[in-house]
Amino acid sequence: MSQNSVNSKLVFICGSALRGQPDHQNLQSAKFIKTAATRPNYRLHAAGDGWHPAIYEVDNQGISIPGEVYELTTEQYEYLLSTEPPNMYPSDVILTDGEAITAMLYPQELVQQYNWLDISDYGGWAAYKQAAGVESKV
Repeated sequence: MSQNSVNSKLVFICGSALRGQPDHQNLQSAKFIKTAATRPNYRLHAAGDGWHPAIYEVDNQGISIPGEVYELTTEQYEYLLSTEPPNMYPSDVILTDGEAITAMLYPQELVQQYNWLDISDYGGWAAYKQAAGVESKV
């Protein structure tokens, strides 16, 4: 887990907890640090019929996923984990600047088992939701 100080962690957010998305409140009052993107080593799917994003690492045909970096206290991080959908797990992703930072990933095997829609070419979760006609809370 990426650490910023003894009592805080940096977390890469790329889905329903982004600013303007319905689960942003799950970050509580976490400090926004910057916008960022992963290296093109990942795929992005709409899990549970578009309920939440599912990202996983791939060896080829990956994309860069846009997102936001937040500084969370230990308590905020634990709360965020408690609000994540089943099967999501924290793991480091590599940002375009080479920084390794914690994000929430989803098992590729489950994505394939459920044949969830690959939305990698939409340009991120928020862009997919907009294209799908799902209004974001502002």
